[in-house]
Amino acid sequence: ADGICIRLYDEQDFLQRPKFTEPEILRSSLAGVILRMKSLRLTDVEEFPFVEAPQGRAIADGYHLLQELGAIDDANKLTALGHKLAKLPLDPRVGRMIIAAQEHVCLREVLIIAAALSVQDPRDRPLEAQQAADEAHKKFADAKSEFNSYLKIWAWFEEAVEHKKTNRQLQDACRSNFLSQLRLREWRDVHSQLLTIVREQGWRLNDTPATYENLHLALLTGLLGNIGFMAEDGQYSGARSIKYWIWPGSNLHKKAGKWIMCAELVDTTRLYARCVAQIQPEWIEKVASHLLKKSWSDPHWEKKSAQVSASERATLYGLTVYSQRRIHFGALNPKEARSIFIREALVLGEYDTRAPFFAFNRQLVREIENLEHKSRRLDVLVDDDLIAAFYDKLLPPEIINGASFEHWHKLATAKNPKLLYLNRDELMRHEAAGITTDLFPKKLVLGASASGTELMLSYHFEPGSARDGVTLTVPLYALNQLSNLRGEWLVPGMLKEKIHLLLKSLPQKLRRHCVPLPEYAAGFCERVAEKFGQGDLLDVLIADIREQITILVKTSDFKQETLPAHLAMNYKVVDEHGRQLDMGRNLASLQAEFGGQARASFQKLAEQASSERLVAGGVNAAGGGAGRASVSPATQSAGLSAAAKPASMPGNTVKNGASANNAVQNTAGNGLSSQENLTSWSFGDLPELLEIEKGKLSLIGFPALVDKQTHCDLEVFDDQPLAQRTHRLGLRRLFALQLKDQIKFLEKNIPGLQNLGMQFINLGSQEQLREQIINKAIDLACMQDPLPQDAASFNKRKDEGKARINLLVNEIARLLAQILPEFHGLPKKLQTVKAHTQATADMQNQLNALISKRFLIDNEYAQLAHFPRYLKAMQVRIDKLRADPARDAKLMAEWQSAANLYQRAAKDHATLQDPKMQEFRWMLEELRVSLFAQELRTPMPISVKRLQKVWESMQR
Repeated sequence: ADGICIRLYDEQDFLQRPKFTEPEILRSSLAGVILRMKSLRLTDVEEFPFVEAPQGRAIADGYHLLQELGAIDDANKLTALGHKLAKLPLDPRVGRMIIAAQEHVCLREVLIIAAALSVQDPRDRPLEAQQAADEAHKKFADAKSEFNSYLKIWAWFEEAVEHKKTNRQLQDACRSNFLSQLRLREWRDVHSQLLTIVREQGWRLNDTPATYENLHLALLTGLLGNIGFMAEDGQYSGARSIKYWIWPGSNLHKKAGKWIMCAELVDTTRLYARCVAQIQPEWIEKVASHLLKKSWSDPHWEKKSAQVSASERATLYGLTVYSQRRIHFGALNPKEARSIFIREALVLGEYDTRAPFFAFNRQLVREIENLEHKSRRLDVLVDDDLIAAFYDKLLPPEIINGASFEHWHKLATAKNPKLLYLNRDELMRHEAAGITTDLFPKKLVLGASASGTELMLSYHFEPGSARDGVTLTVPLYALNQLSNLRGEWLVPGMLKEKIHLLLKSLPQKLRRHCVPLPEYAAGFCERVAEKFGQGDLLDVLIADIREQITILVKTSDFKQETLPAHLAMNYKVVDEHGRQLDMGRNLASLQAEFGGQARASFQKLAEQASSERLVAGGVNAAGGGAGRASVSPATQSAGLSAAAKPASMPGNTVKNGASANNAVQNTAGNGLSSQENLTSWSFGDLPELLEIEKGKLSLIGFPALVDKQTHCDLEVFDDQPLAQRTHRLGLRRLFALQLKDQIKFLEKNIPGLQNLGMQFINLGSQEQLREQIINKAIDLACMQDPLPQDAASFNKRKDEGKARINLLVNEIARLLAQILPEFHGLPKKLQTVKAHTQATADMQNQLNALISKRFLIDNEYAQLAHFPRYLKAMQVRIDKLRADPARDAKLMAEWQSAANLYQRAAKDHATLQDPKMQEFRWMLEELRVSLFAQELRTPMPISVKRLQKVWESMQR
């Protein structure tokens, strides 16, 4: 109420105080002053003769706030909004909120909040009842905005005033809710004043409640300097690099969200934000577009939209509002956009257009690039800059994207259709001499005939890249049919370089005979031109050196590891849809990884070809027609004809001497009716190989019987060695099924089987040994080469074997009765000399190599006959080792000198299949007998020197 207020001071405090209080102009925001002065067209605030002029920093802050509110422009002139704001006798921030509220249809709510921000917070929180006050204030709390709390308090107080009975009851209600009645009344007074101002402007209050977004958009216009983005640990990054925290008493203290705004920042022990609300960064862009600082990066061509785009980033007072926004760069920088369009779209071809020049130019560039990859030099095609200059000269400046280009091109080419066509001579720095289709073919034909499968070749020059060199694209179904021998030859155009580097890798004493190396390499390529790709490249080169300069070179003399990667064929394996499965230069590794899938794909192809009943052109069942095989209906029913017919290729004949064609022709009427569940030879003649045709595909398949235990199936394989191994097992099963009565009798009457099983127990069971004896007997009785290829030869072999199989089982059992006792005692005897570790390890390795779980079935019977002597020789060696360890060590070193080369070569399991390697392996075994147990004799003279000569002859 009206009256006099007397303030008392401590004397010392009173004496230290300034004589006069600090003028308001020095401690208040000058934004309102500047706004008022500009609206009245007074002198600029910097030049106005104040009694006590404000500091320059305070003036600058005032201008900054007015620019933030949109009241002045960059030249510090009043904007239309500024004139409107100057008519409101309010703080500029509050005035800006009210103007925005009119636009966003939330004037009713903003007037309440603006009045609340102009007075002291009506909520009481006495020290002695803080918890009770917090509990009472929870009813006014809002989950997203403390500004909404003011609206809830206002609604409560308005209802309380409307329904009050006495002032005392209203006062008690305020006190129980920890609200100050005096501040609430002051709040109503200020709101009444604001409402009067608004009505004077003719503005209407909204009838419906405002949305959260609209309300906070209006508030945000006046609080742009108080936004914040959560950094870490509850700390917010604010405008102009300030850091602050949300006031601990706020109900949004731990759940305010990433972006917030606040009514004020209070600096106490920390800088705290009070009266906080969640906002979205998109809202900042809506109300502060005039303040955003934008930057652009990564201008790039986009093929789909046919324009140059860039990434836009916008900040407000150092806070990133958005980033990585895709925008059209041409509107910002037409010159650079044009340059990018020419370089990326036209020169590099990243453009979809139907213009004829484009396809022509791209094809021309690809042809010249292909020449570069084949010649392995990157100086044939001119630089991209020169091609870009060609387009830059012809295109007008306004061409910055696909749309503008297409419009111009349509008009320009109406007069000159060849306007943008490139010229081959202009694109090439020099001719790529010697790059012909013969030297660098596009396709490699798989198979010895011209009708073989064509595999695509591609060339790439990029040292260090996985694609460097020549790449052969291999469909999965053809993978197992590839031989690494052909790949070693590469293509004719690359052979000279490879031969040159192979000769260069020779030791100097051999290399000097071939100089000059480039001339020898060129001469070699001429000499092998007629037989290019045939045989092992190194073998052919060694034979050529021996013929030309009469010196002996071994395979091991070449250091192939020194050759660059591009001189090895690169294989790309693709599935039926053309998708790459893998790529590499080690064909054996690819075949090991994908061999099973390739076999399944091949057999699926064979089944499809068979089911389609394709008939070769000019061929009929009666025979004749362009030298191709005629195919009988019986063979067709087996799925081995027409689409899968015997190949009429030179040198491919069946075992009995009949041609593959004849083998099929002779099947007529043999009743070939099924490929599955075979228990007898009921499928006609079996050719050695078949030609699988489907459309333009032509592959060689190898038919084989497959052992299914209770029956056999007839399948086509893509791998000849695998087909041969599988066929032998399947044929043995077919013989066993035909001789089942004899085998059933023999299984119960093998001489001494129980004793043999006891001695075999450490290797396997008695049943496994019995199975091996029966299978070995079938091999000896029925499986001699050449194997049967028709029903007649099969039945004849079966009848012959039936008469012999009983005697053979007895003979095998007698041989096992010699081998197994010798083997059974050796492990125990080796324990007696275990102190001699090297000798013991050597003999243990020898024993493991000789006697395994399947030693009976895995070794030729003729070689098994020597096993008792080999095992006896080990026992003799053990006895002599005890007496003279030094002699044993000396002899072992001699044996090792002969065995080293074999052991290194044996790491390649494929090498072990070579008959010469197998023969050498048994010669090494005989050498052991000769060295360690000479008294047991050997079938032929044997020595270390003799074996070394044999090995050298094998390398020729």
